[in-house]
Amino acid sequence: MRLEGKVALISGGARGQGAAEARLFAREGAAVVIGDILDEEGLKLEAEIRELGGRATYVHLDVTDPEQWESAVNRAVGEYGKLDVLVNNAGIGSVQTGGLDAPKIDGTPTELWDRVMDVNSKGVFLGTKAAIPALRAAGGGSIVNISSIAGIVGLAPANGAAAAYASSKGSVRLLTKSTAVQYGAEGIRCNSVHPGFIETAMTELRLSVPGAREQAIAETPIRRIGTVDDIANGVLFLASDESSFMTGSELVLDGGWTAQ
Repeated sequence: MRLEGKVALISGGARGQGAAEARLFAREGAAVVIGDILDEEGLKLEAEIRELGGRATYVHLDVTDPEQWESAVNRAVGEYGKLDVLVNNAGIGSVQTGGLDAPKIDGTPTELWDRVMDVNSKGVFLGTKAAIPALRAAGGGSIVNISSIAGIVGLAPANGAAAAYASSKGSVRLLTKSTAVQYGAEGIRCNSVHPGFIETAMTELRLSVPGAREQAIAETPIRRIGTVDDIANGVLFLASDESSFMTGSELVLDGGWTAQ
């Protein structure tokens, strides 16, 4: 088992991509602390993993609240004795309508910008800040930050990536590198994951618009939409000791989209 004996905290872990990561981590031997604001779904996932013989605990976690982050980390350490892995998975999109287009900069409400940055950027900062002491106490560990292809290249609004979303994910990319540089000597690694078009609850609305799915597939060299398991497998690699010489790097899982 690739995470045998490790303890992982996953934000946004109650459904979708985060839930896939939690299930995979548990199968690979980790004790998983699932943080989310979706209490009913989180508790169901906790029960599911336990019924299959895994170790899992759900905690209510609003990633914009530093006190809830402290509580989640303390729960992980209190229940399982340590923290080895943090996955900053929680995030929100910025498309507010059922259309293909996200708002351009001059059409972006300030409230939308603030909300997206609070969850996607500040949430990762707060999670990292809260987890560092526990990772240090464990003798090191791995932080995996979920960014996006929108954090690497500029995307037009027609691709569903508003400036707020792209800016937040670019922030995650650079915070990852800063974390890697500052804490590498303490055995704490930090890498970012950059999904392309993935089938999740966040993309469901956009992909349901006529023509959107076909467009995404046509723009992806592998010619399919990615799955949450595609991403979870990459996150598992970064969380495990198999990536022990990898930090400050970007793992791009986009079916070749950014290679063009």
